Amino acid sequence: MTNYGFLIDQSKCIGCHACSTACKSENQVPLGVNRTWVKYVETGAYPDVRRRFQVTRCNHCANPPCVRICPVTAMYQRDDGIVEFDPSICIGCKSCMQACPYDSIYLDPETNTAAKCTFCAHRLDVGLEPACVVVCPEHAILAGDLNDPASEISRKLSTAQATVRKPEQGTGPKLFYINGNDWSLHPSASPAGETYVWADKITEQNTSPYELPVFPASTKTSKSGTPLRASQEQGRPLNGPIQIGGRVAEQMVQTAYNAQHKIQWHWELPSYLVTKNIAGGLFMLLSLGAGLGAFTFDSLTFLAAGFIAMIFMLLTVILLIKDLSQPKRFLNILLRPQWKSWVARGAYILVSFTAVAGLWWLIEGAAYMNWLSSDIASLIRPVAAWLTFPLALFAVIYTAFLLGQAEGRDMWQSNLLPFQLFAQSMMVASGVFLIVNAFVSFPTDLHMLLVGLFPASIAINLLFTLAGRFNSFASDVAMLGYREMTHGKFRNHYWWGGITLGHLIPLALIFAFSAFALPVAVVCAVVGLFFYEYAFVMAPQHIPNS
Repeated sequence: MTNYGFLIDQSKCIGCHACSTACKSENQVPLGVNRTWVKYVETGAYPDVRRRFQVTRCNHCANPPCVRICPVTAMYQRDDGIVEFDPSICIGCKSCMQACPYDSIYLDPETNTAAKCTFCAHRLDVGLEPACVVVCPEHAILAGDLNDPASEISRKLSTAQATVRKPEQGTGPKLFYINGNDWSLHPSASPAGETYVWADKITEQNTSPYELPVFPASTKTSKSGTPLRASQEQGRPLNGPIQIGGRVAEQMVQTAYNAQHKIQWHWELPSYLVTKNIAGGLFMLLSLGAGLGAFTFDSLTFLAAGFIAMIFMLLTVILLIKDLSQPKRFLNILLRPQWKSWVARGAYILVSFTAVAGLWWLIEGAAYMNWLSSDIASLIRPVAAWLTFPLALFAVIYTAFLLGQAEGRDMWQSNLLPFQLFAQSMMVASGVFLIVNAFVSFPTDLHMLLVGLFPASIAINLLFTLAGRFNSFASDVAMLGYREMTHGKFRNHYWWGGITLGHLIPLALIFAFSAFALPVAVVCAVVGLFFYEYAFVMAPQHIPNS
């Protein structure tokens, strides 16, 4: 069976960008995005400086995580090993971009769908080589059948010492490098203060193609009043040379040029985690009361809390659809699901939970209005409770498994995450339940349960959150992501928002002022949880994978 792969001899590459431009021309790749690009890394200190090149693209992995996570089979693997994509069915969920450990997938600004190197499959199918192979003036790029011992790529690999990027990810990359340089292969080898030859580094404030780059502060302005970039010496780092003990470092590693991939998941995902936790948590609590007798079941209480849960479930759906780059195609996830994907599984879990919980709410409402016999409602209630509880639980925790499939963001790979999501759900759901109690009179035993559960779940979730500080990180990418969350760009979201506002202040209010401060404590917990989720979602995306 044919098994296509690439081999790039970095000792021959001259950094001419012929492969990049040929790829753009052959595949009509829009400006601002790249399927193939040449990364420049400079090492040493003046005058002993060397520039190293690395041709970067999709690795066409033997075990591609982007294919597993795609919910609609828009990303798929051909029998010949090429990882292809179908833009006509892509819903723009951007999950494949989070799953790729190599930053090889981008969002096409013209089609709003995922795109990447396709090995020029349309050329291979008619007997031609990929465009990048044809134009390389140094014959530095080879493409061919890895299973054919007579092919040039197989003969070259049999005698050369080749390496791949991130073999520890278990993806089985089929993009091999001869004389691949560690400084180029590992993104974390370069310091954070990178500069670029022909571009300004994109920051969190500059993630939109419609925004201007963020330049260093300058006192000069143009005639229109726009600040101008301060002049700097050519060939020097933007923030000055690296200092060690007051002396200029003798060695330096600096990324001079690289394709910059925009951050794709923003505030919608943290918001959806909060709204989903509230909706699922409320119905888990209601199910415990109706199925286990954890508290006295009261129809009015159920209808009020269930209505609030349905509103938060509606908000969850709106946020999920809004986050799609192709929202008109959102039904594809239900009509043509790819069952290995937790994005697709999660969609069905949410639909099933909403349908069952909503039907139960309608039955209880009909009984409350005397449109249905209360005896029939009483018979249905325990069955509905036992059906709703596991669906509500799965609706809350499935995101942990979805993030587990996002193999490009190692910080999200945590065995504690399902338990943490459950604790977060109990925290915000019990708090919202208490807010409802301000408008609807609850049974006494339910009120006492919520008053105890709310601070207890806050304390438990605080322990889960702080437990991350004692994790043994699986990779440097995971460690850097966690550091970015706790000590970097998102440290205020994490410490002041997530920890202080979301946990410490509510606990202090409850124990200092008791029931009088409950509404304020609930608001603090919900808002603080959003800040934590925002830091948790955004921080790993700021760590480069290429």
